[in-house]
Amino acid sequence: MRASRRHRVYGAGAPVKRGAPGASVTRRGAFALAGVGLMAALGLSGCSSSEDGGVLTVAGSTTVMPIAEMAAEQFEEETGTKVLVSGLGSSAGIEAVQNGTADIATSSRGLTEAEAATDLVTTVVALDGIAVIVNDDNPVSGLTMDQLRSIYAGETTNWSEVGGDDLQILVVNRDEASGTREAFKKIVMDGTPFDRSAAVLPGTGQVRDVVSRTAGAIGYISIGFVASDFTSSTVKSLAIDGVAATEENVENGTYPVSRDLYFFTKGDPSGKVEDYIELVLSDEMSQTIRDAGYLPMSDASYQARAKAAGAEEGGDAS
Repeated sequence: MRASRRHRVYGAGAPVKRGAPGASVTRRGAFALAGVGLMAALGLSGCSSSEDGGVLTVAGSTTVMPIAEMAAEQFEEETGTKVLVSGLGSSAGIEAVQNGTADIATSSRGLTEAEAATDLVTTVVALDGIAVIVNDDNPVSGLTMDQLRSIYAGETTNWSEVGGDDLQILVVNRDEASGTREAFKKIVMDGTPFDRSAAVLPGTGQVRDVVSRTAGAIGYISIGFVASDFTSSTVKSLAIDGVAATEENVENGTYPVSRDLYFFTKGDPSGKVEDYIELVLSDEMSQTIRDAGYLPMSDASYQARAKAAGAEEGGDAS
């Protein structure tokens, strides 16, 4: 067993709050891997490690997929256990764990009230920021949270209304299975409905591609996907409330559109599932996760978050 730091797996539905509010090839290659993973997952329907003994199945968020992929490669090298990772979307991953067709759900959103009422157990694996992106030729460099909400509500429809050119805004949203959409809805929209006429796309790669090719488009993706080694197209991220979308600003709590990334298991993880999660949370994976554009759960930050969650629950966080 590797020497890894002690970590806390939060009980089903336990709130995990962040305090006050800058990629590797694996992460940026996740656009292509998602399709391969989907085929693998569909082929393994109904076959989890609890039945097979030699395979772990990890399904869910395309945002969290690169973390799962990096850990899967190392875990297989160390243990000989194959880990099949797919990017089906957060909601689909959670459903797969609930019905027993996956061992671990990866998610870029927390559990809904209904999901939290089940026996799902939550592990926070990283921090991530959601970058608001526009075409490189767009002169707008930043928006306030109110302006961003107004755009996604369909109230602000021309870039000239927020200091840009006289150009219609094309709002690009994610599909309802997306955990990133749910996080954006909670943090940015704050109860305001989305514009129902917005373009809806199923994945991070599609959002980035459309925005890079469309002068008036606006979208949102994980910060680590803003730059890509796998395409010559570029997009730029906007500052929100005057704060740039960087890893440093996510880590120091000043960037307002950030969220936790999760693993969910059905009941407390054990055996190979627990070993795999221990690897993801271990010191040896921390720099790899950071190099991929995520913020790992360092000893200090993890214990502080655990302590805060324990205090909120009225129990001991140790």
